Amino acid sequence: MGYYGKPIVKKPVWKVPDVPGYLFLGGMAGASASMALGAQIAGHPELVRPARIAAAVGSLASVGALIHDLGRPERFLNMLRVFKVTSPLSVGSWILAPFSGLTAVTVATDLSGRFGRIGSLAGATAGVLGPAMCTYTSVLLADTAIPAWHQAYPQLPFVFAGSAMTSAAGVSLLVTPSRPAVRLGLIGSGLELGFSAAMEHRVETYRSSKLLTAAKALTVAGAGLSLLRRSRVATVLAGASYLAAGVCTRFGVYHAGPASLG
Repeated sequence: MGYYGKPIVKKPVWKVPDVPGYLFLGGMAGASASMALGAQIAGHPELVRPARIAAAVGSLASVGALIHDLGRPERFLNMLRVFKVTSPLSVGSWILAPFSGLTAVTVATDLSGRFGRIGSLAGATAGVLGPAMCTYTSVLLADTAIPAWHQAYPQLPFVFAGSAMTSAAGVSLLVTPSRPAVRLGLIGSGLELGFSAAMEHRVETYRSSKLLTAAKALTVAGAGLSLLRRSRVATVLAGASYLAAGVCTRFGVYHAGPASLG
């Protein structure tokens, strides 16, 4: 604490729900693009189009949330004027901008049935960028001076990656009870829950977060329900649980930042 009980580090001026929504949507989009690429390679066509649409909608909505937080579209464009490899914000902007464009091209060609090769190339490139989309925002938060975010830098990328995987699986499970989506959700659940426990052990603020507690419960519920593949109601509930967990995780991590300032 600084003078007169005021924190030395100022609270972030980012808007809610814009920034937490940006964190959630971008992560879900990244994992969805990678899942679409994997499904295409492995021969699961029932997953490809829904995952591509989720990637495009999620990434474009993420850009919209970021622009709304910034106030004017030109501020986002100004972030792309210079690429600084040492700046997580600059690198993140250069991941988000091409990724959202690639996913839009992929869906446009897929739905129109034209320029299929261009769409496939765009989809493959977006799929390769997917892991970076899932995790770059965690680096962006950890690079700040906010105690809860900065102290969680070893675990936060894995928490965000796991959350993105379960969110992408959740979207797919709403559409079809596909076995690859179930597996992705289970892997993401294990990753998120394991590293969330390590993060909470390291930073007390996360242990007291009701949103993160809800996220864990919803993740466990989603994983359990996803195993009941013969019940369509169960898989839909699993998908909804995973998506709700993803929202709670991103909002919980975001709110833990200002809370750690005292």
